[in-house]
Amino acid sequence: MDVATLADLIAQISELPSTDLTAEHLEVFDELKRRLNAGEVRAAARRDGVWHVNTWVKRGILLGFRLGRIRPFGLTSDAQFFDKHTYPLKHLSIEDAVRVVPGGSSIRDGCYIGRGVTCMPPMFVNVGAYVDDGTMIDSHALVGSCAQIGKRVHLSAGAQIGGVLEPVGEVPVVVEDEVLVGGNCGVYEGAIVRERAVLAAGTIITGGTPVYDVVRNQVYRKTPDAPLEIPAGAVVVPGARRIARGPGADLDLSIATPIIVKYRDQKTDTQIRLEDYLR
Repeated sequence: MDVATLADLIAQISELPSTDLTAEHLEVFDELKRRLNAGEVRAAARRDGVWHVNTWVKRGILLGFRLGRIRPFGLTSDAQFFDKHTYPLKHLSIEDAVRVVPGGSSIRDGCYIGRGVTCMPPMFVNVGAYVDDGTMIDSHALVGSCAQIGKRVHLSAGAQIGGVLEPVGEVPVVVEDEVLVGGNCGVYEGAIVRERAVLAAGTIITGGTPVYDVVRNQVYRKTPDAPLEIPAGAVVVPGARRIARGPGADLDLSIATPIIVKYRDQKTDTQIRLEDYLR
């Protein structure tokens, strides 16, 4: 079936109570999951430079949880886990050209993993995620539900990329091409990190966090009409801003906030190029 027909069916089935779901509805969900695995449909897509959520895809992913039943997975009775049968581990073969280093990593079915992706243990990719070609997911890194990761991204050790599966109308977290996400960074609440940006180790980006650009003398915030966006090529470091009034000011307290201190230049590119030897 074509994508438009699939979208209409998902929208219709999503409105049904769980007691009315049948094996035929499961077949429709399986078709959605097949297309998610192949990268043919995505939870969000960029059109004319703007990221738009595909609400029907997120509804379909949620439908999979309602259709699923708990079953055991694992190689032996001593090494089992229990999850919905609709979301087993993703099947990969040598033809997929994905490097999964042994040591406890998990990639859930219903996500796209591009060619040349490297997965260092332990790491986790959740359902609905899209991880494009040549990206490295380092140890203890998370790619959340529906998160969109571009080409040649490096998610360093301990990086946490949130998802945003619900509410279905919200754009998920997006990390565009050639972004470096440093160790123990976090990107959450539908924030968008534009291409070639660099997040220094320990930087936390959330939808509600203002980001101060001391190069361009601007402050970036989420608005009712648009998510928070980190500009292309920005180099972001952890920072703090002083509380100006009230008890916080009296106690001389500060609030953590990301700060853009520069934009990528030749020196930055030289330092980042060293990452290629790990791929």
